[in-house]
Amino acid sequence: MSIQRLSVLFCGVLVFVVAHGPSASGQVAEYTEVTAWPSPATSAAGTPAAWNFGQVSGVATSANGYIVVLHRGAQPIMLFDSGGRFVRAWGDGLFSNGKVGGISPADRVPGRSGYTAVYGAAGCHACGAHSIRVDPDGNIWVVDAPGHVVYKMNPQGRVLMELGSKGVAGMSRNTFNLPTDVGFAPNGDVYVSDGYGNARVVKYTADGQYLLEWGSRGTGPGEFGLPHNLVVDDEGRVYVTDRDNQRVQVFSAAGEFLSEWADIGANSALFMTMSENQQIWTGGTLRNLAGEAVATLPGGNGGHGMTVSGTGEVFVAQLSGRVQKFVR
Repeated sequence: MSIQRLSVLFCGVLVFVVAHGPSASGQVAEYTEVTAWPSPATSAAGTPAAWNFGQVSGVATSANGYIVVLHRGAQPIMLFDSGGRFVRAWGDGLFSNGKVGGISPADRVPGRSGYTAVYGAAGCHACGAHSIRVDPDGNIWVVDAPGHVVYKMNPQGRVLMELGSKGVAGMSRNTFNLPTDVGFAPNGDVYVSDGYGNARVVKYTADGQYLLEWGSRGTGPGEFGLPHNLVVDDEGRVYVTDRDNQRVQVFSAAGEFLSEWADIGANSALFMTMSENQQIWTGGTLRNLAGEAVATLPGGNGGHGMTVSGTGEVFVAQLSGRVQKFVR
């Protein structure tokens, strides 16, 4: 084992200790939940009863401060103010009706994906809705995992660009296999975690031109069990939630492996704050960029997606069909 690998493991042990106890300063701030968001309940918040949340897979903050909710049901993209008042909704027909399913352990092939797409009667309405992000220009991006495509929309919901080929699974410059998330570099470059079927990160220019990719399936540095989420800091470093390996890996903008935060749980959510001193939510734990825990949510549950409003409120997407709101 090389000295470099030993240092990575050493950092992983440090993060494990911090993640399960107080930060180096001994202070780990707590958040409390604000009940009943939206308030009143969705069906009474100005939306027709048929527009109740299905599985809530993602949540984001729009450029004008609205909370954008992605769910697996009718009108899958919903806009609310921070108090929970319904503004508008759209997206019917945009997402595939397939869903991501797990392959039974007995049928899995070593070194191959443990996931597959399920369509038809086994699917559900807009089940492809997997992740939602808002870029620095206010455009809304959504990931259709079993549709193998990523959409860029303007704030009004008009599709401006597609990455991937809808309905076509692959591992080329222009095809994905069950992608999971999308993130944005300071210079406008776009990263896609192509995670369930493939195990890679693909980088594009702001206008969708392929630049590079990295990753393969495994447990070593630069390898992924399931790259489920990614975010980019102000210095251009890329943070990837490797959910099945229960870690976050950190890379340079060129895909060079820098470090890992090991043994932090199988998180399904990742969010980078926009404050002057950036911090990162890894599931229900807020960390500094050294991986040290600085705050937690009750129960430590970060759901399937997260966002933070301009006033510091934390919103969590739960597949159980609700959005949780937390304040410090």
